[in-house]
Amino acid sequence: MSVLTSQSCLLAPGITRITAPNPGPMTGPGTNSYVVGTGPCVVIDPGVDDAGHLAALEAAAQGAICAIIITHRHPDHVGGAAELARRTGAPIRAFGYHNDGAYDAPLSVDQPLVEGDMLALGDINLEALHTPGHAADHLCLYAREARWLFAGDTVMADVTVVILPPDGSMTAYLDSLARLQAMSIDTIAPGHGHLLDDPAATFAHIVDHRLTREAQVLDALGVAGEADAAAIAAGLYPDLDPRLIGMAAKQVEAHLIRLVELGQARRSSAGWVTATT
Repeated sequence: MSVLTSQSCLLAPGITRITAPNPGPMTGPGTNSYVVGTGPCVVIDPGVDDAGHLAALEAAAQGAICAIIITHRHPDHVGGAAELARRTGAPIRAFGYHNDGAYDAPLSVDQPLVEGDMLALGDINLEALHTPGHAADHLCLYAREARWLFAGDTVMADVTVVILPPDGSMTAYLDSLARLQAMSIDTIAPGHGHLLDDPAATFAHIVDHRLTREAQVLDALGVAGEADAAAIAAGLYPDLDPRLIGMAAKQVEAHLIRLVELGQARRSSAGWVTATT
């Protein structure tokens, strides 16, 4: 029997990625944890509660771990937070003023982290950016001097970010992407997958894909006359892994909610219809 282990990679001075041993259809090769800083350090998204993974995070730190930062409260990002806090004494920091969402894991936050908060980590300074969409509490961390974005699940490599209502919002997600598009970013360090070194092209591709899918959902609704999200998803994703069918329906629901916000669709007694129906 094989045993999965964390994979560590020094990406740049003061930036190490340790990929958690939790690969799967929703996590890709695993959740990326980042150890950032050249003096005091932070751990971004400690991932799973796995002894080897947590030991690798501690070993990668170039100084004391002064905070454990959570980009959002989904289980694959927060699983190791409490144990790493116990081992290091570092406070857990996540977006404040947040009611637990439908897909959140329990998390005890020691210090809220909100829009504009700064963390001085030796040669690296991180700025907290509130980027809702994937989740209402989602944060990105921006290293302004290095022009790195630690993107959490706002951007993933090679896969589409899932937007799951009610905690996730397609409109908020597109607004967050527009904000990031306007920033000076050279490198995206995503919550899952490899580094992305062409942020402009990456953001443009994501936005185009989302708007294309939105148009497909609206067209499918127009053809059906009235439909629920699951029926539309079945038509748009005919070859989908069965494990992801439920997620696909929620993704379509996120588009339908946005279409209602845009005045192009409305809820009906049996699902959804176009606004003109």
